[in-house]
Amino acid sequence: MSAENTSPPTEDYRSQERPTWCPGCGDFGVLSAVHGALSQLAIPPEKVVAISGIGCSSRFPFFLSTYGIHGLHGRTMPITTGVRAAGRDLHVFTVGGDGDAFAIGGGHLLHAARRNLDITYLVMDNSVYGLTKGQASPTSALGYATKTSPTGTTDIPLNPLMLAMVAGASFVGRAFSGRPKELTRMIVEAARHPGFALIDIFSPCPTFNKVNTFKSYREEVADLPEDHDPTDLMQAMNRAACESPRYLGVLYRIQRPTFLQQLERLKTGTEADRPRLLEDLFDEMH
Repeated sequence: MSAENTSPPTEDYRSQERPTWCPGCGDFGVLSAVHGALSQLAIPPEKVVAISGIGCSSRFPFFLSTYGIHGLHGRTMPITTGVRAAGRDLHVFTVGGDGDAFAIGGGHLLHAARRNLDITYLVMDNSVYGLTKGQASPTSALGYATKTSPTGTTDIPLNPLMLAMVAGASFVGRAFSGRPKELTRMIVEAARHPGFALIDIFSPCPTFNKVNTFKSYREEVADLPEDHDPTDLMQAMNRAACESPRYLGVLYRIQRPTFLQQLERLKTGTEADRPRLLEDLFDEMH
């Protein structure tokens, strides 16, 4: 390996498990981008943890040659918080779908964002519940028809980017699995960002969602304008709300204390004091 290219090969991050997604699933592109990003970041596999909930995209940890946790539906953030607090030298990638992240897991997402938990959160957003055969999800368009909503859903779609920014996320981006090079680059940026980094990824489901397809996304998306200022919250919110075009890129990025930095500030006393503090606590309990 030459001095100019010291990045480990992507094969170092691929497990022996073959992905079990449907042919044409957008999640293949996300997986490839993650492999490429880890290679560019040159993080040792044993220093990476992938955490997921339940859903098609939540099979992700099986396809990485790293540590992984396949958790409960919507409960990735509590698990992630524990891993982050305990393994401070680890790089944590949390992955899931729009249902896992924004429906059952929505409450946890808000608090992880406002705490500025130091993780990279990749949400494979296909606007449908693919694993359970195609029900409308939190990001499905108003009027989207499914077997469980044959006359069309009556719920307006949730905007993940605006939600994350309002909650306090310090890095918010949107990408498209049909643009793997740009996605890889954004994952690298998010992983290097100190704080809560969320990337909402358009990742089409060819089996159950015939509306939000690779073709439709290519016609709808556009790169952020060159003059976009990611530190301007109101500008970021306005462009996140824009539906034509649907902007791709890092919409918002600021620096503020992370969850772990705040924990460090709460520490008092010395290492020698800690046993005494624990003994006092036990005495009070008895």
